[in-house]
Amino acid sequence: MNSHEIPFVKILLPYGLGILISYPFAYIQLLWTCALICLLLLLSLGSLNVYYLKLKAYRFKGTIGLAFYFFWFTFGAFFCVFHQQSIRSDYFAGKRFQYLKIRIVNEPQSKDNIIRFKSLVVSVHNDTENNQSLENKVPAATTVSGNLMVAVKADTLSPVVLSYGDELIIKAEPKEIEPPYNPSEFDYRSWLAMQNIYHQAFLKQADLIKITSDTGNPIVAFALKLRKEQVNFYRKVLKKDDVFAFASTLILGYKSDLSQETMNIYAKTGTIHVLSVSGMHVGIVYVVLNWLLQFLDRKRWSMLVKTIFILSFLWFYALLTGLSPSVLRSAVMISVFIIAKSFVKKTNSYNIIAFTAFILLAWNPFLIWDIGFQLSFLAVLGLIWLQPKIEGWLHIKNKWLYKLWSALAISLAAQLITYPLSVYYFHQFPVYFLISNLFILLPAALLMYLGIFLLIFRIEALGPAFEWLINFSNAGLLKISGLPHATISGIWISKAELLMLCIAIGLFILALSHYNKRALFTSLVFLLCFQSLLLTKKAAALKQKKVIAFKIRNQIIRGLISGQEITLITLKKTGEKDFNYFIKPAIDQHQVKKINWILLKQD
Repeated sequence: MNSHEIPFVKILLPYGLGILISYPFAYIQLLWTCALICLLLLLSLGSLNVYYLKLKAYRFKGTIGLAFYFFWFTFGAFFCVFHQQSIRSDYFAGKRFQYLKIRIVNEPQSKDNIIRFKSLVVSVHNDTENNQSLENKVPAATTVSGNLMVAVKADTLSPVVLSYGDELIIKAEPKEIEPPYNPSEFDYRSWLAMQNIYHQAFLKQADLIKITSDTGNPIVAFALKLRKEQVNFYRKVLKKDDVFAFASTLILGYKSDLSQETMNIYAKTGTIHVLSVSGMHVGIVYVVLNWLLQFLDRKRWSMLVKTIFILSFLWFYALLTGLSPSVLRSAVMISVFIIAKSFVKKTNSYNIIAFTAFILLAWNPFLIWDIGFQLSFLAVLGLIWLQPKIEGWLHIKNKWLYKLWSALAISLAAQLITYPLSVYYFHQFPVYFLISNLFILLPAALLMYLGIFLLIFRIEALGPAFEWLINFSNAGLLKISGLPHATISGIWISKAELLMLCIAIGLFILALSHYNKRALFTSLVFLLCFQSLLLTKKAAALKQKKVIAFKIRNQIIRGLISGQEITLITLKKTGEKDFNYFIKPAIDQHQVKKINWILLKQD
């Protein structure tokens, strides 16, 4: 592969590195420094390009190349700092105010009588007459910016109805999002910070008033309204709650009603991607349509018709899902791929992936920390680069056995290339992922097309068949998840161990694809080092003696760890939800196998 075939790969790497490195140092001084460096480099590189021969610049190709990479590195840093709301002079948290005017920027989610949504702060207000009533006009508005996470406790008798695009006046004192108080607890503050949200507000329903509606993006508003109509249709056709919840999640990405039990089954079998409307779903739509319309590949005008039809259908499906971020990413990627393959004679798949990633990161640099963004691009890279290499390991002449091996190679490639990050983020590994992915491959495709067909043509008679197929898929995965040692859980690795594992797997793949003994030996060395670190932690866990204080709600729970046993001392036993969120991560990380509870009597 020649370097001139992958210009966006050469751009993406330094650009992404600039985002990653600059994020912790986001200050206004860095913004102007990066802007100045970018301007100087752009002028220098532009001048060299114009007077290339006259200056005999070809003598300094290496230096020019470094300047090119440094420009994109600095540009990535500039974009990252520029997008951080918290350093801007008009950020709302630095102002004095009594009221906030906010706009809801996503679909509000309601659970346990709490409505949660993300909002954009439009302006701050101070009431000069010191009137605390929201029913009166609030003067002295000052335009500001910033994102705010809001949670509203709804009135049980007459709950407020909130939608995307609503503008509200709220009486609130936004607070900085607190860091996790318990060891190994999910870092909610960092997760929101990666979405450019640094403050949150907790309100009662009486603390807000809706002033206008439909002020958001009309396309997004239409997509969310369209999805709501499809969810209501599924509610009408599918009688069982669990089947309705599954169909809404699988086809439309509407997860509000999906049970934790169903989520756990798919997580344990390594098929959780089926429930995350993303690249796989958009890919299934594209592959089948491309196969059905292959007769149009004969002439250029018919290829144009085919391309327009497929793109239109893909974006119609994206609308059906409410234009969720994961579907948007996949739709953009596949759209770029289709257009490039249709109209450009020589295309490079790696360059297409890099171009798509660059466009998305230029639109929102914080996507680089999004788990879905990382795993989806890795999975696509696995299918393009790794799957053909794995498929080439065996030469099978039988047609059907070859198709089976090809399907196995797809699952193995996607799982292998995403394995390090999956273990790092989710701390578990599905042992029977090949079996479960092979099992769900055909049902998932059938469910996708049957579900979309049902929505488009409103044929309610297909409801029972759709319901049976959902029950069949869930029952099959339930049996696989119940097999002995179906999941290896409690796997906690550090960033250094993650890097070591990535290098080991990368070298192992390189060795098998190029029959390189040196690469194979080096990968085994890294793998042994990785395994040695895990064994060292395991040995340390057998002898560990620690005291951990867990802060949950309004109580402190003491945890006394001795070896692989923990004794939890508390005034009252926590519920399953609180235990799994606040306590279990630390227990898993410390490799504790046995839990004892001591309940103290209150005076």
